[in-house]
Amino acid sequence: MILLDSLYINKSGGEVLLDYLVKNIEKEEIDCFYLFDIRGIDCFDYIPENRKIYLKASIFNRYKFYKKNINKFEKVICFANLPPFSSINRQVYTYFHQPMFLSVPAEFSFIKKISFMLKTFLLGAIIDNTNYWLVQSDHIKVKLQSKFNISPEKIEIIPFFPSFNTITNITRRKHTYIYVSTASPHKNHIRLIAAFCKFYDKYKIGELILTISDDYKKIIRLINLKNDMGYPIKNIGYVTRENLVEFYQSSEFSIYPSLAESFGLGIVEAIENGCNIIGADLPYTYSICKPSIIFNPSDVNSIFLALENSININININIKPTEQFVQNEIAGIIEILKN
Repeated sequence: MILLDSLYINKSGGEVLLDYLVKNIEKEEIDCFYLFDIRGIDCFDYIPENRKIYLKASIFNRYKFYKKNINKFEKVICFANLPPFSSINRQVYTYFHQPMFLSVPAEFSFIKKISFMLKTFLLGAIIDNTNYWLVQSDHIKVKLQSKFNISPEKIEIIPFFPSFNTITNITRRKHTYIYVSTASPHKNHIRLIAAFCKFYDKYKIGELILTISDDYKKIIRLINLKNDMGYPIKNIGYVTRENLVEFYQSSEFSIYPSLAESFGLGIVEAIENGCNIIGADLPYTYSICKPSIIFNPSDVNSIFLALENSININININIKPTEQFVQNEIAGIIEILKN
């Protein structure tokens, strides 16, 4: 039996990928037991009770689970960045997708910086407790290898992501810009909103579509303030993937100003739904695609100029369709689990 350890995965892109992976494991009828985060207890109802457990995410709970149960498993897949806390005599694969363990953005608060520094220290202490690392992109492989002095032969690039169903009767609206993301500080919403408002002040066209849940009260207040001032910023809140497809397929562009990503699932989703990408001039963007327009995500004026370029007014610029580089390699993950 295989153990899929997904403790600490409970929201955002990680949850999307976990759900997709679990469904494929079940589809292939692989003998697998699941360790889930208690915050996702409403998910995975289709998994029999005798093949899953939900725990509160903590070092102690995870260590105790391994100590009690590890002899039941022949192979372990750690899906939340951290190998087991002690060395185990099993084949272990660790799927790494947390760029903040490699470099903490300056925008983070002091407390959050300290938190990630401690987590990075913990990762360094257990770095040898896995046989192989699985990552989503070449730039994360290079950073992970350099940060922890890992042999490149032990790091394999296997991106995977679920596809959307195409809706045929949706009209794509001009000058619409969607950004599907949470509002953590490194996601860079404050600069994006400032740039969009500057753009709207000059041209009086465009709509910015965001997906900010009520958890991020500071950004919600900012959006409400801008709405009261007449700026067309539409926050659709948390949206299920089934409903999100309509917003993607009715938008002309996806703008992605995040300062740090391991993969950028929102970019892949947007491309697959026909959006052209206005992307940050950062390695994670180029690991996924050749964007139509680029900008410096740390500079409000650069984001403004990218929006300006997108409407091609008084600017001699040829905007080319975004070219996607990355493909879904879920079969590679399934192959590892089977063998």
